[in-house]
Amino acid sequence: MVEQVVPKPETEDVVDEAVAPPWMTILHNCECHTFEQVVKQLQKAIACSEAEGWEIAWQVHNTGKAVVKIGPEAECVRVGNILASIGLVVTVVQS
Repeated sequence: MVEQVVPKPETEDVVDEAVAPPWMTILHNCECHTFEQVVKQLQKAIACSEAEGWEIAWQVHNTGKAVVKIGPEAECVRVGNILASIGLVVTVVQS
């Protein structure tokens, strides 16, 4: 009887790469814009529907703030810049 030897596949050492936590764009209530202005700007910034924009605007109005984007830093900064371009109060923070 002939013994068959099956070669073991070479294994690579798996190295855990550090993954940076996502970033957040937070819209704050400022009492200086109409709901319509906020909704329109949200539609531009995050490509949401008008209904979603109204939901976010009401959340900001009622709670003082809302997270409008979670993702890579560059994308959150882009969204923040669009919102801030009409004077909305925005922060971009690492979560």
